[in-house]
Amino acid sequence: MNTSIGNNIKSIRELKNYTQEYMADCLGITQAGYSKIESGKNNISYKKIEKIAVVLEVNLEDIVYFEGQRYFKNVKENDVGDFMATCSKVEKLYEDKVFLLEKLLCKTDLELKRYKEKFGVI
Repeated sequence: MNTSIGNNIKSIRELKNYTQEYMADCLGITQAGYSKIESGKNNISYKKIEKIAVVLEVNLEDIVYFEGQRYFKNVKENDVGDFMATCSKVEKLYEDKVFLLEKLLCKTDLELKRYKEKFGVI
């Protein structure tokens, strides 16, 4: 198999944030077998490439003629800044949620302690 096709599959998989394990499960093969596809160590049939394209939700041509620049050509500096600002907001929301959950856990621990003191251990 042409290693460039394996590299293209790997690039698209990584863009989609899919793991090799996920891909292998979807294709009904082992992770080691899937890894050999990406590294070009195994010959791959046309049918298998078609299945990979379905899992990756791309056209067969996207795998064969993958160009990373095509996927990123419309990304502007502003978009990256907006994305980073959104990530910061989401991170802050998660931190707030964790803080509130920790507070709730402390309150629950106190109530449990009072319950045990009042009624004894069950």
